[in-house]
Amino acid sequence: MQVSFIIPHKGRFEMLKQTLQSICLQSCDLNTIEVIVVSQTPDIQQQTLLDNPSIKLTVCIRPENDTISALRNYGVTQAQGQYLAFLDADIWLSNNWTQQMIAEIAVTQDRIISSAMQICDDDAPPLEQIRTSLSNAEIDTDVAFLPGRNLFLTQTSFDKIGGFPEHLITCEDYFFTDQAAKLGKLYYTSAATYIHLGEDKAYKAMFDKEIWRGQSNLQSISGRNIPFREWPSFIAPPAILLMFSVSLFLLVFGQVYLATLAFLVAVIPVFVYSLRLYALADKKIRFVHIVKFYVYYFPARAIGTVLGLFKSIGVKTH
Repeated sequence: MQVSFIIPHKGRFEMLKQTLQSICLQSCDLNTIEVIVVSQTPDIQQQTLLDNPSIKLTVCIRPENDTISALRNYGVTQAQGQYLAFLDADIWLSNNWTQQMIAEIAVTQDRIISSAMQICDDDAPPLEQIRTSLSNAEIDTDVAFLPGRNLFLTQTSFDKIGGFPEHLITCEDYFFTDQAAKLGKLYYTSAATYIHLGEDKAYKAMFDKEIWRGQSNLQSISGRNIPFREWPSFIAPPAILLMFSVSLFLLVFGQVYLATLAFLVAVIPVFVYSLRLYALADKKIRFVHIVKFYVYYFPARAIGTVLGLFKSIGVKTH
């Protein structure tokens, strides 16, 4: 076995089936591929997930309270491949993904993880286009971090990294790829692509999901050195929410001048972040949509960070 695809799963079956279908369409010898789905949904045993006999499919059921990291780590214990391909259960891969990932890993000995570029349809909703542009801030280069949606590495490298951090509910990809970056380079390539089928398309759904994603922000800092470039992502959300709250508080008490100053302090980073993303997207996304994104994003992240200090926030699908 050459490549073991490991897919954590919970809830949605249709996107999982599409993910598996894209694996079946890979332009390589399918007999060298195995797929391990690690699910927290027992009903998966009644589902017909794929009809292609060329690919070995293993479905494992794990406890409801396991983290995504625990599901991925368990999948590795069942894997026989020389390479490990970690996918989310809502990813459509380009046909050349497997071959290109193997080629990218082999370019240099110090490259430890490779990952493909995210794309979306031209008529995708603005929010999906925004998310895609953020993912593609750096292309065809070594990067400091890779999202967990599609990661490719050798079994040997995984063992050296030490697996995914099972104590984190979210932000596990930050932690994992940060540990990997201490051992080698992380490469983000446009030579292969993927579509995130479950990408955020509505702002309300994004707001709820960002609260969930933010709950492990502070925990993810523990045990690793935080480079300067990451600090704004931790500081900006709570600072912006705080200044907006202060502005409203001052306005209620008639302090219009101070309220305006607090409001401006909150607005400036939103404006700066929006300008940066507008440039990253080559001005193809309307500026008003980008501002709207950050108006939702920053408060949600701040709320998630605070709630994460007191309780674990569940999610229905992954």
